[in-house]
Amino acid sequence: MSWLSDLFGVSKPVIGMIHLPALPGSPLHDTTAGMMGILERARRDLDALQGGGVDGVMFCNENDRPYTLRADPVTIAAMAAVVGELRSLIWKPFGVDILWDPIAALAVAHATGARFVREVFTGVYASDMGFWNPSAGEALRYRRAIGAEAVRVLFNINAEFAAPVGNRPLAEVARSAAFSSIPDGICVSGPMTGVPVRAEDLRAVKEAVGPLPVFINTGARHDNLADLLPFADGVIVGSSLKVDGITWNPVDPERVRSFMAIVRQIRGE
Repeated sequence: MSWLSDLFGVSKPVIGMIHLPALPGSPLHDTTAGMMGILERARRDLDALQGGGVDGVMFCNENDRPYTLRADPVTIAAMAAVVGELRSLIWKPFGVDILWDPIAALAVAHATGARFVREVFTGVYASDMGFWNPSAGEALRYRRAIGAEAVRVLFNINAEFAAPVGNRPLAEVARSAAFSSIPDGICVSGPMTGVPVRAEDLRAVKEAVGPLPVFINTGARHDNLADLLPFADGVIVGSSLKVDGITWNPVDPERVRSFMAIVRQIRGE
């Protein structure tokens, strides 16, 4: 657990999501607002999250629907541009997530000074994006090749919008990933963005991986934190911090403050 406490300075850190509007090249991109519109929205969300007391933030191209399994060069460039423009305003540890391309995420993280990435690194899936076959070996060799070993890697082991090809229990998947793929943390998800993870899945994964940090990856809400957070070492949260709890809306500062008040109570602060 040392890297978590060293990086975030608290137990059970909360990482708030900055879901960027659709980037150039994606079907939902607003060509009228352009990059300046994306940048301004990201700045407001960053201010709301940091001001509301989260322990870290993560930038993600959540609105680049429908997702692809390999990022376009313009996606990588736009993500790096946004993070680079905001870098002087970021005073919490931050990460990046490029759906669904671990190598692209590592490249942007290394270039911008991000401290961690979250991606699907392992497994084989039948997904909404097609047949999904990531390679942790390729991604971590790339991290080594570009000198980005300081970038922590959080493995999402039950991918959203997808079903695994195979029927191994989730705890066995987690134990195998921890043994063979050297993650810095394990993320446990519900079936899609905003849908809660099951407490029994969190408990089983945590028992399987021991001291390796386990994160709640989807569906953390004000009304289920007390049931879920005791089984996890941290939480990544997006939708429930948005206006009306809707993923695509801006971050709601009051929701952030009230969420963090519950977290602090659970942490005994």
